Amino acid sequence: MKITDTIRYIGVDDLDIDLFESQYVVPEGMSYNSYVILDEKIAVMDTVDARKGEEWKANLTAVLDGRQPDYLVVHHMEPDHASLIAEAVNTYPAMKVVLSAAAAKMLPNFFEGTDFEGRVLSVKEGDFLSLGTHILQFIAAPMVHWPEVIMSYEQTEKVLFAADGFGKFGALCNETDDWACEARRYYFNICGKYGAQVQAVLQKAATLDIRTICPLHGPVLSGDLTPYLSLYDTWSRYEPESEGVLVAYASIHGGTAAAAREFAEMLRARGAEKVVLSDLSRSDMAEVIEDAFRYPRLVLAASSYDAGVFPVMHDFLHHLQIKNYQKRRIGLIENGSWAPCAARAMRTLIEPMKEITLVEPTVTIRSRMKQTDIPAMEALADAILA
Repeated sequence: MKITDTIRYIGVDDLDIDLFESQYVVPEGMSYNSYVILDEKIAVMDTVDARKGEEWKANLTAVLDGRQPDYLVVHHMEPDHASLIAEAVNTYPAMKVVLSAAAAKMLPNFFEGTDFEGRVLSVKEGDFLSLGTHILQFIAAPMVHWPEVIMSYEQTEKVLFAADGFGKFGALCNETDDWACEARRYYFNICGKYGAQVQAVLQKAATLDIRTICPLHGPVLSGDLTPYLSLYDTWSRYEPESEGVLVAYASIHGGTAAAAREFAEMLRARGAEKVVLSDLSRSDMAEVIEDAFRYPRLVLAASSYDAGVFPVMHDFLHHLQIKNYQKRRIGLIENGSWAPCAARAMRTLIEPMKEITLVEPTVTIRSRMKQTDIPAMEALADAILA
């Protein structure tokens, strides 16, 4: 596949993978992207996951058409992009590996026994690499989402090689027009913790004339890039993207689920623009995390359990905490048959989060929602939408 006449795509789709990073469901598969810049000197831009190594090597061989690559540029050392570095070095003995100093220190971690002596070219922010008519400008992007990450901007054709930035779940053969859906789920679960670092990269990108973005996952982005850049700006500032309320519930025997469904109807009756109801025991956790960041309001309904909160709610709030969840309004509904304690446990998990407004009243139900619970639930519905 051609990106331009001189920049070729040699990545691969993985339709066999069930869990990306052993945790994220990817029913539409995954793409591992890699590129080649053909010039007086040839640069290979990243490798792919070893799962698809043979296919990648065949793609590379076909594009090289008998030539030898001069450089392998490694933007990110995570194994889904860097697994084949040692094999590439052994296959092309004259090729140098171009990467950050932090990435160079990681090479022995992954490739014990491979001799990289004299084969490594370390680059940093502001360094340039000339391939002939193409010139790569390197951009430090630490913690997007590993510490060693660099991006590179090809000055002639104005292409940003963005590492894991602007990536998404899904194989390219299954790509749809709705980029944002799986890009959002990918961003908040992979990079969500590092909003400040993403903002730093966006500020650098704003100084460049970028016409094309080549990420390591998902489609190449071209044309009007404003929608993609705007979403990344919103996401990395932890601002809500859309109006709406997420009602996430953790129910054992159905009582809390029934209360959550009734509460969602109360919100709709009050004109809530969007109400998303998620069963934490059965929903894709990564998708619920995505929705929590997408909307400005979150209502948590949970059963009490072992003097705390039902484990799936604990897990959900732990995920939000480590992903730097902030700037949201949260309401609480707890359930307990003899000693309700879910609200207290949820507050403890929420306390470390930044700029969170806990909306009162907290609603307590006993085993099953009753008519006497309705006034408190209605008061919470009014307050969360205020």
